Amino acid sequence: MKPETLNKEKTIIVGLQLYDEPDIEDSMDELEELVKAAGGVVVFRIIQKKKSVDPAYFIGRGKAYEIKEYCEIHDIDTVVFNDELSGAQLRNLEDIIDRKIIDRTNLILDIFASRATSKEGKLQVKLAQLKYRLPRLVGFRKYLSRTGGGIGTRGPGEQKLELDRRYILKEINNIEKALKEAKKTRDVKRKKRENASIPIVALVGYTNAGKSTLLNRIIELYGDNDNSKKVFVYDMLFATLETSLRQAKLPNGQKFLITDTVGFVSKLPTDLIEAFKGTIEEVSYADLILHVVDASNKNLDIQIETTLDILRDLDVLDKPIITVFNKMDKKDKNELIYDTKNVEKKIFISAKKDKNLDQLLHMIMENLPITYKEATFLIPYKNQPLISYILNNYEYGNLEYLEEGVKLTVNISLTDYQRLKRFEV
Repeated sequence: MKPETLNKEKTIIVGLQLYDEPDIEDSMDELEELVKAAGGVVVFRIIQKKKSVDPAYFIGRGKAYEIKEYCEIHDIDTVVFNDELSGAQLRNLEDIIDRKIIDRTNLILDIFASRATSKEGKLQVKLAQLKYRLPRLVGFRKYLSRTGGGIGTRGPGEQKLELDRRYILKEINNIEKALKEAKKTRDVKRKKRENASIPIVALVGYTNAGKSTLLNRIIELYGDNDNSKKVFVYDMLFATLETSLRQAKLPNGQKFLITDTVGFVSKLPTDLIEAFKGTIEEVSYADLILHVVDASNKNLDIQIETTLDILRDLDVLDKPIITVFNKMDKKDKNELIYDTKNVEKKIFISAKKDKNLDQLLHMIMENLPITYKEATFLIPYKNQPLISYILNNYEYGNLEYLEEGVKLTVNISLTDYQRLKRFEV
C-alpha cells in the first residue's frame, strides 16, 4: 500500500464516455483532484465506453459487477462517478457493488459543506444539498445508513432525510427566506460602497487558479499591510468559499476595492450555482473583472470556457475583462496553448513570485471605466447644495466646520472633481 493511501478513504473513480463525445481524461483528472480535496485517495480509475447511458445502472450491469470485484480485492471504500446519477441508479449500483456510491455533484457539494464557514455560506450549501437529495431519497437511504461517514456524508443528516418530503420542502423554504434576509444585508453594504464611489475589481476564475494568493499580494503590496486582512490560501480545489472584499491603491493613489469570489469547476452543480448566485452576483456590481487562469494547468481552455459560461449566465460579459494568466513561474509563456478568441486583454503574472504585479496594477488603472481622485475641499456655507451632495454621495474624512465653510477630504469622481476644483485646498 502506498503511504498516501494510509488513513484516507480509498476510492475508485468511474467515468462514462459516449461514442460521440470527446475524450474525458481531463475531466477524470479533475475528478481525482476533487476526491483529494474531499480527503480521499484515488486507487483506480475506470472509463466505460458506451453508445448510450444505461438508465438502470448508468455504466451497465456487467461493468458494475466488474467494479464490485475491484472493490473487494483492493478494499475500496467509495466509488465516485464522474456524472450525476439518478436515485434509481444510486440504489441499483449500491445493491451490486455494496460500497458507498456518490456522483460528481454530491462530491462537490460535500467539499463545499466541509469548507463553508460563514452562516450564509453554510445555508447556501445546505440548500443546494437538500435540492439535490430530495428527488434521490430512495437512492440515498442505504448508503447514509452505513457507519463511518466520510466523503459524501457531510451536510444534512440521515435523520432529516428519513422524514417526508413535505418537511424537506419546508426546510428549503426556510433556508431561502434566511438567504433573502442575508441578501438584504449585502445590499445595504453594497449601497454604502456605491455611495463611497470607490471602484470595484472582481477576481473570478477556476478553483485553485490563485485568486486568493493574488488578492493577498495586492493588499500586501498596495494595501495597508494589515495581515489580519489576508484570506485563506491552500493548494487544493475550493480552499475558500467566502467572498472577500479588501481595499488597495492604484499607482495614481486612487483607492479601489478588490473582491474574491468562489472558484468555478466544470460540471458545477446547477443547484449550487443557484444557491451561491447571491454571492457570485457581486461580480455584477464590479467595474472591472480579473479573470484569473492557472497557466500551469494543461486544461486552459476548459478553465477559460467554464468561467466565461458562468459569467455569461450572470450577464456580465459586457464589463471590461482582463485575463490574468497566473503561476507563470511554472510555465513558459511560449508554451501556452489556448483559444485566443476567448481572450482579449491579457497579462502574464506570478502572484506567488510577485512577477508583473506592478504591470497588472497599471492595467487595472487604465481599464477602470470610472476614475477617482482624492482631494481636500473648503466649501463656503453659501454653497450648501454642494456640501449636501458630497455628504450624501461620498464617504469623507477630516470633516471640519470652519468659519469660512466646510473642510473635508473625499475620494471623488473626476466629473465631480471638475465641479469642485475651485474649492480645492
